[in-house]
Amino acid sequence: MYPGAHAATDPQRPAVIMAESGQRLTYGELEERSIRLAHVFREAGLGRGDVVALLTDNSMYAYEVYWAAVRSGMYLTAVNNHLTAPEISYILNDSGAAALVTSATLSDVARELRAEIPGVHTRLAYGGRVEGFDDYESALADAATEPPADQPRGIDLLYSSGTTGRPKGIKPALPERRVDEPGDVLVELLEKVYGFGPDTVYLSPAPVYHAAPLRYAASTQALGGTVVMMERFDPEGALRAIERYGVTHSQWVPTMFVRMLKLPAETRSRYDLSSHRLAVHAAAPCPMDVKRAMIDWWGPILYEYYASTEGAGMTLIDSHQWLAKPGSVGKAVLGTLRICDENGEELPAGEVGTVYFEREDLEFEYLDAPEKTREAMHPHRPHCATVGDIGYVDAEGDLFLTDRKAFMIISGGVNIYPQEVEDALALHPAIVDVAVIGVPDAEMGESVKAVVQAAPGEQPGPDLERTLLEYVRERIAHYKAPRSVDFVDELPRTPTGKLVKGPLKERYRTTAGTA
Repeated sequence: MYPGAHAATDPQRPAVIMAESGQRLTYGELEERSIRLAHVFREAGLGRGDVVALLTDNSMYAYEVYWAAVRSGMYLTAVNNHLTAPEISYILNDSGAAALVTSATLSDVARELRAEIPGVHTRLAYGGRVEGFDDYESALADAATEPPADQPRGIDLLYSSGTTGRPKGIKPALPERRVDEPGDVLVELLEKVYGFGPDTVYLSPAPVYHAAPLRYAASTQALGGTVVMMERFDPEGALRAIERYGVTHSQWVPTMFVRMLKLPAETRSRYDLSSHRLAVHAAAPCPMDVKRAMIDWWGPILYEYYASTEGAGMTLIDSHQWLAKPGSVGKAVLGTLRICDENGEELPAGEVGTVYFEREDLEFEYLDAPEKTREAMHPHRPHCATVGDIGYVDAEGDLFLTDRKAFMIISGGVNIYPQEVEDALALHPAIVDVAVIGVPDAEMGESVKAVVQAAPGEQPGPDLERTLLEYVRERIAHYKAPRSVDFVDELPRTPTGKLVKGPLKERYRTTAGTA
């Protein structure tokens, strides 16, 4: 299915509502405007397999662009709007984008881009004028309203968040079907497992350029539900949106849970959340104390999945299953799990290794990066890939993640996983955010350091450092605990909650004498 099917039966049903402003885009409007934009692209010479880039804040127009590209057999590349102009131009040039649609709210960076993206010959801006870009509304006004005769299914071409290096373009094969034909794995999963459908009101609090919010909202529209998109995440605003719009389904990252849990008790109890049937979370590991607290508050409506933008595989676990196996991310629902050692040999249950997924229809590549593609693939199995996470499966096949391979600390020959230390500190009232990294150590090779953003009103310094170190040592083995704590004004995170540890690690690598 796709939005056109619902526009035909219920054109006034809202496809998107902006949470704060209440601005709405109906299915009838989404269908007509995405048709018009599809014609604009075609008249500009774009065809199947070409790339349309989207640079936007959270806006309902994003889905007009999405569906225009997808109903034209094109790739849609949504770009992180927090990047600098050189970083954005890298993605546009690397992807081979032929068109760029941007929001006027990003006019400063859009203007900077113009001279750096010679291959982008179609440039449109909505929400106001942007120098060097054609007016979006004028372009749509002059376009036809009849659906193109041929509407092959397109797909997204997204870039990794770049938390451990330069972002990589993840290019799947184009689907061999029309836009109105079934076959989308995620749509089928949301319908069968999560109960998404025409009565779904889906709250999307995260940036639309990220894979999960983009895809889940599009899948909601494919099934005829309503997407409530937050302009930006705000912990109390999220609760307000659930009550105001009767939200039934939602998706979160753990840092959002932490911020909501730290609201005053009277604020948390102020809102009626009774419509809320299912809350999905993913993107980053969720500390066990945080997840227990959320289940205590919202009830057993939390579902967690583990997957990646690459789409290699997926696990799933509900609240009851998680309470029976705290820390697990569940069993595989897409692909077969393989835990392998450095040589690619499969490990028995309980042993830690690299997490792979294997499935016969696995087909993706990192754009123009064959070496990176080879590194992601299993050395012996042709349809088996990893994104660099490490973990183990138990005897029943449930997956437990330990950390990213790139973040593992080796201290005195012992492997230490920062995630465990970060989890132990996540809900400490004196902390807003924490990252744990390995820093150079002449004796141990690396030692464990916590880098902390203190809560308002707390005084960073030796006393708070001592309090935090004692707190951690009460909860985990002493050899895993940080030897020191540094305080910073803010930690580098993507808007989707992932820690960007590369800059932190580089800072301490180059100033090892102060570590």
